[in-house]
Amino acid sequence: MKAVGYQESLPIENPSSLLDIDIPEPAAQGRDLLVEVKAVSVNPVDTKVRKRAQPEPGEYKILGYDAAGVVKAVGPAAELFRPGDEVYYAGSIARQGTNEQFHLVDERIAGRKPKSLSFPEAAALPLTTITAWELLFDRFGAPQGPRAGAGNILIVGAAGGVGSIMMQLARRLTNLTIVATASRPETREWCQALGAHHVVDHAKPLSEQLRVIGIPEVELIASLNGTESHYNALIEVLAPQGKFGVIDGPSSLDALPLKNKSASLHWEYMFARPVFKTPDMIAQHELLNKVADLIDEGILRTTFAKEFGVINAANLRRAHALIESGRSHGKVVLAGF
Repeated sequence: MKAVGYQESLPIENPSSLLDIDIPEPAAQGRDLLVEVKAVSVNPVDTKVRKRAQPEPGEYKILGYDAAGVVKAVGPAAELFRPGDEVYYAGSIARQGTNEQFHLVDERIAGRKPKSLSFPEAAALPLTTITAWELLFDRFGAPQGPRAGAGNILIVGAAGGVGSIMMQLARRLTNLTIVATASRPETREWCQALGAHHVVDHAKPLSEQLRVIGIPEVELIASLNGTESHYNALIEVLAPQGKFGVIDGPSSLDALPLKNKSASLHWEYMFARPVFKTPDMIAQHELLNKVADLIDEGILRTTFAKEFGVINAANLRRAHALIESGRSHGKVVLAGF
């Protein structure tokens, strides 16, 4: 079967950084699904793993942590899906990725593909949706429903993939006031279209901008990128007893400045459940199904932004380069082999 992989961690400009390869088709075991991949999307984690994860000599590392496709076969213990079902999922960082024609995924982290979306539109969603949902509802414990006095949330780097779905979840499922950060006209417009009540510029002093919009401090902060450079400014505007959530990878993070505000620090890593096979691993299946229903009901929308053609090494290198530039918004998707 066709796949895209690499044998050496290289800059994306190097043609050998991602290669078109042929590998044997895997077989479904246990609760695995063997999925015929129809579309994939590219996330920052793809570029980070490519830079740091060196395969064993002679072996290929296959990236890809989002897919939408059709179940071709199921393992003997599978209970949730059958051949022919359409699914979408983010996979596990502990296994080979989705940039291959046929991919194995544990059914407990796969969801029913939204009926109203194409495969590319659905492939844009899983990783960012799981990350946003888990941070907002599992880590922060944000109450769902029209609760009065729900407070506010500051979403830093809101125009990216996670922010694009988090703004929608917060706007449609909670009563939080949403303050998004974006620094370019097109990303400001994107945030407003996806549900932000206010948009401020993370390249300018935050405290002053928040005072101008009448929100001098925020109860929840979702720091989605640039945490290391914005950390002190974000702590300054965090409300006492607030919650600070992080998903990116700062080289270090000192929690001590949160002490005086009795604030809590929350890491969100959506691969934790599948990597450690936690007892609640099936929660990802359940939340993806909930989101599929919300999309089919017209409550949420896909964050699909750009399609880069078929799934091959050249197009994936283009997608990685765009992600690494830091100038993308929404999700980059590739479809078909």
